[in-house]
Amino acid sequence: MVFHNYLKTSLKPLNSNDKSFKQIKIPMGASDKKIGSILQDNGIVKSGMVFDYYVNSHNLSKFGAGYYRLSPSMSLKKIADSLQKGGSAQPLEGTYGRVLVREGASIDQIASAVDKGSKYSAKDFINLMKDKKFIDYLVDKYPKLLKSINRGKDVKYPLEGFLYPATYNSSNDISLKSIVEQMVSKTNYEMSPYYKKISDSKLNVRKVLTIASIVEKEDFSYSNKRKIAGVLFNKIRMNMPLRSSTSIFYILNKNHLKLTNKDLKVKSPYNLYKHTGFGPGPFNNPSIESIKAVINPDYQDKMYLYYVANSSNGKVYYYEELNN
Repeated sequence: MVFHNYLKTSLKPLNSNDKSFKQIKIPMGASDKKIGSILQDNGIVKSGMVFDYYVNSHNLSKFGAGYYRLSPSMSLKKIADSLQKGGSAQPLEGTYGRVLVREGASIDQIASAVDKGSKYSAKDFINLMKDKKFIDYLVDKYPKLLKSINRGKDVKYPLEGFLYPATYNSSNDISLKSIVEQMVSKTNYEMSPYYKKISDSKLNVRKVLTIASIVEKEDFSYSNKRKIAGVLFNKIRMNMPLRSSTSIFYILNKNHLKLTNKDLKVKSPYNLYKHTGFGPGPFNNPSIESIKAVINPDYQDKMYLYYVANSSNGKVYYYEELNN
């Protein structure tokens, strides 16, 4: 009975409240028993013996050598899953403690970056993105940036588009809220020179970032991004759907799909094939180059409504109408 209780408690995370991570090195050829001892010695599991029992009773094997980032808050199953995926050949100190937000990354993708580069999980980050009190705090602190965010029930993440692409410090003593505020503060800093121009254009920051998030996914030069922004604004003035594949990828939460007619008809307020206007909000977190292109669009004096890229020469062609 005593052993049964010990076994039961040892199968659980050592400390579910300790979200910190340690870098653990598993040597080449280490047995399950040896790996269990390493994990116990490093404060990752309660009992190396129970870890050995667990992996053998579940027929788990082929644990890879290398460096791993493990936490006492992880269950034995999660630890074993990580070990089966294989470790890094090089120490991980260079990446842990930094969260890299790439240009054009969505909040779901940033969640993965947070999970890899900090002690916080992707779920922790997503929960914070839905925290009304935290969003209220940010809106009060950065009103020029955030006063136009959409907090309607159909909005996936109110802060989508407002998290600046950059590398952020995420060492153990920094809270998740502080990491996110770094992202918002950086966007506010970069956008500050343009607030008056945005206001004078009778747009708002959310609409600018929405168009910028579409332009971001068009991998063209700055001059072409300006022209594409102009085409999109022309469509909006004509009350035409923007017909952006970026919107469909966002709804489906996938990239680089070959879209079907069924995909284009997916039911969502974010579907810019079905709906006119800007939609609920941005589809990703765009670069400052894309934002500048939208603030300074080209071709608005022409009635170009379409653009087609030639993949062989990289040129983009603009048209008033498309001929079949």
